[in-house]
Amino acid sequence: MDNYPYNLGPHTYPITANRSAQIWFDRGLQWTFGFNHDEAVRCFKRAAEADPDAAMAHWGVAYATGPNYNLPWDLWDDAGRAKALLRAREATEAALERADGVSEAEAALIHALPARFPQANCASLEDMARWDDAFATVMRDVQRQYPGNREIRAVAVEAMMQRTPWAMWDLASGKPATGADTEICRALLEAAFTEDPEAMTHPGLLHLYVHLMEMSPTPEVALPHADRLRDLVPDAGHLVHMPTHIDVQCGAYHDVVYWNTRAVEADMLYFEREGAFNVYTGYRQHNLHFIAYGAMFLGQFEPALAALRSIKDTTPEDMLRIESPPMADFFESYLSFEPHLLVRFGMWEACLKLETPDDPVLYATVNANTLYAKGVALAALGRAKEARAMQSNFLAAAAAVPPTRWLHTNLVVDILEIAKAMLEGEILYREGEFDAAFDMLRHAVALEDGLNYDEPWGWMQPVRHALGALLLEQGHVEEAEACFRADLGLSRQLPRATMHPDNIWALRGLCDCLLARRATEELALFQQRLSIAEARADRPVKAACGCAAAAMEA
Repeated sequence: MDNYPYNLGPHTYPITANRSAQIWFDRGLQWTFGFNHDEAVRCFKRAAEADPDAAMAHWGVAYATGPNYNLPWDLWDDAGRAKALLRAREATEAALERADGVSEAEAALIHALPARFPQANCASLEDMARWDDAFATVMRDVQRQYPGNREIRAVAVEAMMQRTPWAMWDLASGKPATGADTEICRALLEAAFTEDPEAMTHPGLLHLYVHLMEMSPTPEVALPHADRLRDLVPDAGHLVHMPTHIDVQCGAYHDVVYWNTRAVEADMLYFEREGAFNVYTGYRQHNLHFIAYGAMFLGQFEPALAALRSIKDTTPEDMLRIESPPMADFFESYLSFEPHLLVRFGMWEACLKLETPDDPVLYATVNANTLYAKGVALAALGRAKEARAMQSNFLAAAAAVPPTRWLHTNLVVDILEIAKAMLEGEILYREGEFDAAFDMLRHAVALEDGLNYDEPWGWMQPVRHALGALLLEQGHVEEAEACFRADLGLSRQLPRATMHPDNIWALRGLCDCLLARRATEELALFQQRLSIAEARADRPVKAACGCAAAAMEA
């Protein structure tokens, strides 16, 4: 027990006088807050072994086995759902059998479980969604009975958020999403932080608040909570990472890179002990993806490339071939970002040297993105006829991507619709069909804006950067400037979650527009911000997109 290699911080929720069982229970609880549910279940089982009468240890097994904000029931395959539900129901019954000797609050938590797991066999997804609703209702009642219990408050809020994962807000209006318990969750969390000083040390409450506020119109209100969470549970990589969901919305891209690097260091402790053949691999991939995303907004090629190479190095092919759960559907897309990185930095010859995968069926997203990058590279180099031929290859590869393949909250096939429009627009531009090219790029912008919310965003390079750069090149200064102002969040035309404050590419584009129309006073202001951004970039950024002539000449 004392050789456990992870530092999970001091949080505890006393449930037994057995010291060993208590330690393992607290570890399980911390991992549950940190969304490493497999490790949480192992810890809760160790707690039950140390104290077989500890009802809450069995509660933990059941609770950590079920669906969560990142993995609702509808994303499980049939076999996975059946296995999880059987284990959860068995643990629920074990907890109920031992519930007579627990505190009233613990009994309330345990007696809420049958609403979440009413039977040991699967039902329709519609019925299982009703189970989520029922559990949220029960937990709201439990929370009202025990308003001072932070664990109950965290479970209640998570239960309500679980009803509408990643859809707590309507991006377009900035209001709580219809049917979501957004306002109730926010009130419960903010009341805890205001009335209970210890709530600001509770990893579960802090984690949920970051998730709740990240797609809101005011993500910055969660910055103090994000700051408190960063090093609260040092070896739970997902909790180290979570504050960067707020950082990226606030333009703090350096913090995005730094804290996700720290998160990956924690994740590698788990990887070295448990390997890659687990669902938590997705969390490590996500953190590395976040490093690349933040580095790209900083104009930093090297850390982005290193992060993407690390995804490849820690995602073995044999893991992707596991059919239950369908690992390729969840995780193959994370291997497909290097072509986007090369496009982002206008590295056209490197794009042309990319090799397509030996197994384009397994690596379907990698194959499609590679051919996309080659097509954009050929177009940018003025080889439009070859780009058209490559476009045909890309479209065939895109059509072969399974409709079940995800990049977190978006289907890959939906993301590839943006690639289709982008590539067509780039080729039309090189063919001299400027009006048609701009129409196609505007269409790509609309497709990008229409993606489900995610962080990082489902499309790695904002389309407005390419549209604005090429508009400016053809003298359409006003529309180009509008693109960059919108992207930077200066015009307030976009939902808050789709803005990218102070990113180097849009700052470069805006300064170029201000220079073109001789807006010297405003140019001085934004040139200062651009100079600060340029100081951190690891290579020159001469245009908002590598496809622009200014970037190509540089």
